Amino acid sequence: MDSTRVTEHPTSFERPQPGVDPADPRGAPLPTPTGAALPAQGRAGETPTPPAAAGQDPAGVSEHAQLGAGHAAEPGTHRPRPAPGPAAAGAAEQPVVPERRSGQGLPPGRPTPMRRDGDRLRFVGAATRRIARGMDLDEIVMGLCRATVPTFADAILVYLREPLPVGDERPTGPLVLRLRRTDRIPAERDTEGGFMPAVQPEPTELDSVGAELCEVRPGSALAEVLRGVRPVFTDTPAARAALPELLGDSADFALPDGQRSILAPLRGRRRVIGAALFLRRPERIAFEADDLLVAAQLATHSALGIDKAVLYGREAYIADELQRTMLPENLPRCTGVRLASRYLPAAETARVGGDWYDAIPLPGSRVALVVGDVMGHSMTSAAIMGQLRTTAQTLAGLDLPPQEVLHHLDEQAQRLGTDRMATCLYAVYDPVSHRITIANAGHPPPVLLHLGGRAEVLRVPPGAPIGVGGVDFEAVELDAPAGATLLLYTDGLVESRLRDVWTGIEQLREKLAATAQLTGPDHPPPLEALCDEVLDMLGPGDRDDDIALLAARFDGIAPSDVAYWFLDPEDAAPGKARRLARHALARWGLEELTDSVELLVSEVVTNAVRYASRPVTLRLLRTDVLRCEVGDDVPQLPRLRQARATDEGGRGLYLVNRLARRWGATRLSTGKVVWFELHHG
Repeated sequence: MDSTRVTEHPTSFERPQPGVDPADPRGAPLPTPTGAALPAQGRAGETPTPPAAAGQDPAGVSEHAQLGAGHAAEPGTHRPRPAPGPAAAGAAEQPVVPERRSGQGLPPGRPTPMRRDGDRLRFVGAATRRIARGMDLDEIVMGLCRATVPTFADAILVYLREPLPVGDERPTGPLVLRLRRTDRIPAERDTEGGFMPAVQPEPTELDSVGAELCEVRPGSALAEVLRGVRPVFTDTPAARAALPELLGDSADFALPDGQRSILAPLRGRRRVIGAALFLRRPERIAFEADDLLVAAQLATHSALGIDKAVLYGREAYIADELQRTMLPENLPRCTGVRLASRYLPAAETARVGGDWYDAIPLPGSRVALVVGDVMGHSMTSAAIMGQLRTTAQTLAGLDLPPQEVLHHLDEQAQRLGTDRMATCLYAVYDPVSHRITIANAGHPPPVLLHLGGRAEVLRVPPGAPIGVGGVDFEAVELDAPAGATLLLYTDGLVESRLRDVWTGIEQLREKLAATAQLTGPDHPPPLEALCDEVLDMLGPGDRDDDIALLAARFDGIAPSDVAYWFLDPEDAAPGKARRLARHALARWGLEELTDSVELLVSEVVTNAVRYASRPVTLRLLRTDVLRCEVGDDVPQLPRLRQARATDEGGRGLYLVNRLARRWGATRLSTGKVVWFELHHG
């Protein structure tokens, strides 16, 4: 069994220091035998250094001097201990003084720990560097604890305001402090190996210190100490009166006597945000007056770091919320097509970006598929993306051709600013005709995965990016066979520092073809699994930009499930529409819906022929629901209203609203379409 183990208690030392036994949990220098210099322990081939000069302290390096020296030394530098001098033989007879931390003897003249100003400066420098490395709240508080214990204190308690104020906002309600974290040296250790014992020791007096929550009452002793900002010894009258409020009932018997504890308020940029309590055990040397300066430095750097972390956390929260609201929360359920999507930010530290995707239901059971990419991945890019996405949804509701949608997006981008550039691909899929119309504005071309497993990069005119201005966009109409999958993506998926965009597109095509081979030629791969497989092509460090991915599986609507007619705008049109609908339902075996469909079709067609000047269209679609669409050349949309008892009409849409599963009206460039859906067995 391997005897190498790792201690469970973290220390503030980065590497073993000269003269420090790794078994000592507090990092204190062990006393040298009888005050003599230690023998040299250099590498092979190195010459031991000569004895220390007279008056120089060869072994008495304070705990903070060791820490500072450890940080100042170059990596890998070896510092051999001085060889024993001639006076070593008689050193055993020298008088000794009690060691201030362990209680063992110390040679005369040895500096006691934390006596030198340089020691404290080196310790504060190392501790503040460790605290400053933290980015979030927990990291900063942990950095304070691990930098302090065991070098400066045997235990620490950190209280923070609940909730923490953010920036300049003024907190409301009473000042409540919550115990955020504690850290302490275990009471016992394996002194031979420096490991935690298998059986935990009994709790000591320092283990029982601290209440979970306390409310600071205005005018109380604790409020006065926190208002004073400066650290104080807890044996002062003010601190002694404040501790029961902070620690609860355990304050009287759990704190060590004398100047062995320091209470340091944590003050941020504008207000007190917490407090830290530093404790030393009775067998260790008490704190000195200069240690208050050390505690003040630790508290100041920690409080400023906590302020920074809270602000950073708020910014990250705002960025996440902004990105979440800018992207569709759920993809719509559209007739004849299944959808799946993915979004990956550029990095965890930059979770917002300008990439977006969207799926917009259109009249006639069609669906618009959109993917775009605004330059950059910042809050500004996300805001511009939101404006362009909203504009695209509005233009889609007008049922404009794809090239016209891109033209209006280009105009909108120019109104937002001269440097607002974006790429976009806009496609409209018609499940009845099994065709797709695509227009491109400088975006990578889509990839179509056929049912047999062949992946094809569609030939789409590239176009100029949105925001250039003064350019025309061209649309192409292509086949969209049933069972095929269209993949729309942003350039972050195929372009990086390791490959150019066309190499990435070819790798994407090969990845899709290889994935399709796993399910066979007659079964397309599941959409969700396909999206995951596509993202797996990204290796470590192979992503420099956001990624938006939209996959559409074309199921289509079979011609046998579609019934389409033109009706002249005349009084006989509603009766003809009822007969046509009844015959179609009989052909599909949906006779149970005949009464409801005849009633609703009659009402909708009656409203259409009342104002139409051109033939009215009637279409029935049988999918998982029965859908009826009535189109005319009048742009005004019908409005549901409550008819009065004396009105002869105005109840048609009321009946549609009560009997149909869903209904709606959409304005077209040539008029409007009113539709409703009914469940069928």
